[in-house]
Amino acid sequence: MDVPELRVTPDRYLTYRYAGASGDFNPIHIDEEFARSVGLPGRILHGLYTMAVVARAQTEAAGGPDRLKRLRVQFRGMGLPEQEIVVRSTVREERDGGRVIVDTVAEQAGTAIIRNAEAELSSG
Repeated sequence: MDVPELRVTPDRYLTYRYAGASGDFNPIHIDEEFARSVGLPGRILHGLYTMAVVARAQTEAAGGPDRLKRLRVQFRGMGLPEQEIVVRSTVREERDGGRVIVDTVAEQAGTAIIRNAEAELSSG
């Protein structure tokens, strides 16, 4: 199974929408001035949003959300709105029963924001 690269650019308002959807109103995600006051470059993406982008890459490649059986990630950096996220995946292992293990990294501006991600997918 080929795993196509996924590219997503979160818009400037994504952190506000995601805060409402997730209930995570930490000011580092929704208050530009506060985020800068604590040493961040500005508002940062929610970690679980970046994980969802990784999950999306896997489910689109495998043919639907029912194909994703397991997902594990390591959060390694901060994602920022209005900068493209690139998700690259490689099939590491093919197992019996049409299952594959996929290694994945998500990068933004050349820096890994998620790495050592591992997904188990079924092909049918």
